[in-house]
Amino acid sequence: MSYLDYKVAHTPTGIRKILYLNWPLVFLLIAVACTGFLMLYSVAGGDLDTWARPQMERFVVGLIAMIGLAFVPIWFWRGVSVFAYVACLTLLVAVEFFGDVGMGAQRWLDLGPIRLQPSELMKIALILLLAGYYDWLDLRRTSRPLWVLIPVIIILTPTFLVLTQPDLGTAVMLVAGGGIVMFAAGVSLWYFGAVIGMVVGLVATVLESRGKPWQLLHDYQFRRIDTFLDPSSDPLGAGYNITQAQIALGSGGWSGRGFMQGTQSRLNFLPEKHTDFIFTTLAEEFGFIGAISLLSLYTLIVAFCLYSALTNRDRFASLLTIGVASTFFLYFAVNMGMVMGLMPVVGVPLPMVSYGGTQLMILLMAFGMVQSAHVHRPR
Repeated sequence: MSYLDYKVAHTPTGIRKILYLNWPLVFLLIAVACTGFLMLYSVAGGDLDTWARPQMERFVVGLIAMIGLAFVPIWFWRGVSVFAYVACLTLLVAVEFFGDVGMGAQRWLDLGPIRLQPSELMKIALILLLAGYYDWLDLRRTSRPLWVLIPVIIILTPTFLVLTQPDLGTAVMLVAGGGIVMFAAGVSLWYFGAVIGMVVGLVATVLESRGKPWQLLHDYQFRRIDTFLDPSSDPLGAGYNITQAQIALGSGGWSGRGFMQGTQSRLNFLPEKHTDFIFTTLAEEFGFIGAISLLSLYTLIVAFCLYSALTNRDRFASLLTIGVASTFFLYFAVNMGMVMGLMPVVGVPLPMVSYGGTQLMILLMAFGMVQSAHVHRPR
């Protein structure tokens, strides 16, 4: 019996697929989305139609799509991984020539009814291809230089295109997400140690070049570094966003000011309060308890994904699940670190809470693939 015949023969049918769904994961995703609806209603001043209702409608469509994708056999995703990667790469190239410009960046394609951000699709397509690559590759070749170089090229090609948009946040997430899949596949730690050493050396060289004839960054870029390290050095300029975010975080205290009582968001001190900085609104209104509750929901989502991956005997399905879980983790880790001043502001939304259709739909599609891996795992 061939691999495909085996997969088809062992694919659950009918009502069993519904029973095999990872239902705790479904309910956790709904809980996070409802938190997002609540906060979008709050930052709109009690107006449901501004941001909350469109987000609800997108979530319902995305949830139905997630359940539908869960019924698709996992071997199908393995078969289309190369096509998905090439298609997303083509869309990224199209952005360079036909992309819409917004807020100083060229990241979107206007397709009429929808406005698509191909870099978000690439996050999932990259994981699909890497999972398929390591499922195909003999385990004994995983750490050999030639077979390590191939996934590195696969990762760096879209990363370069995303950097030219420019979109540093997404570029970092592509590299980090791809690196985690390579780590999970068993690539030698020596390679990761070498990369970390190169990054540390590069950062040290850049900082050392300041004021020298061979200075590697422009003066304004160094000023951004200064502002990240000390936002109070320019509180009304480059450091304004993070300063206001930290004020909102601190004013929430233990239990918060109360729902729709946050002064920073209500008086419009917070920048991008419905997208990148929505976590600060939650922390101001519900305090430490609200912030840690949302973080707990996120942690449980990642934990259920990792448990499903570690108990799955299908290598492709396991790596796919780990890749999606790591991408989801990077979303909320980078966003929370950003608004707390632990990381530079790079424009990464809070997953399933920040307003935005592309990010929400793609994440739900990715979790649909995770559900597919869970439903169709060998039993």
